[in-house]
Amino acid sequence: MCFHLTCSTCNGPYDGKWSKTMVGFGPEDDHFVAELTYNYGVGEYRIGNDFLGLTLQSSQAVSNAKRLNWPLTQVEDHLYLTEAPGGYCFYIIDKEQPDCDPVQKVSLAVSDLQRSVHYWSALLGMKVIEKNEDKKIALMGFSDNQCKLELQDIGGAVDHGTAFGRIAFSCPRDQLADIEALMKKEKQKILTPLLSLDTPGKATVEVVILADPDGHEICFVGDEAFRQLSAVDPKGNELLDEAMAADKSNEWFAKHNKQKASA
Repeated sequence: MCFHLTCSTCNGPYDGKWSKTMVGFGPEDDHFVAELTYNYGVGEYRIGNDFLGLTLQSSQAVSNAKRLNWPLTQVEDHLYLTEAPGGYCFYIIDKEQPDCDPVQKVSLAVSDLQRSVHYWSALLGMKVIEKNEDKKIALMGFSDNQCKLELQDIGGAVDHGTAFGRIAFSCPRDQLADIEALMKKEKQKILTPLLSLDTPGKATVEVVILADPDGHEICFVGDEAFRQLSAVDPKGNELLDEAMAADKSNEWFAKHNKQKASA
């Protein structure tokens, strides 16, 4: 999130302040993990049609939602739809949580299925696991036992709104330059050329960030350093609880008769 120069002081102590939290069912080495970014000075985002949902298998999650009176809509046998507070869709399979990662797939919208399948398979190396021409859906993945990527042709333009995200994959560090070179050769979009990102007190990682034909951002990060950076923090839950309790941004904006910005 970038603020205009004219707003450099309008949000007081919350100007430019943000928080990043990684959440998942296990370590990033073998689990899909979501990165949640919270901007203290932003009160609303416009959701696009790019992210169609995340599907996970957990009867416990269904039970939790019912116990907490969280809205659930049954879309078919053993499958429920629910929404996160930000409006993102989650599909929950009402079956016992597997021993491996319960996150089954992430679904993204595309405007041309054939073009997108070519990009993700021929250029990025994903395997096509399943394809349904009638439903205009393709299920893809780098491995049979990892979270899958589902591409669904929506028959129109993909709108990323202002709340769009990025999907990231780790790979051996020495493959990053080859990925960048291939994208240059194929005249595909490179948003961030190969570079090093420093994290104070932690490992320096190398990344290259791409965009597929519909503008979905894709980050490839060197695995060796990333494994150090992504180690589970045993105090993660405690730190998150403390940060949420300490967030007084709503009170500050109300006291100063201000509204949080819309992104």
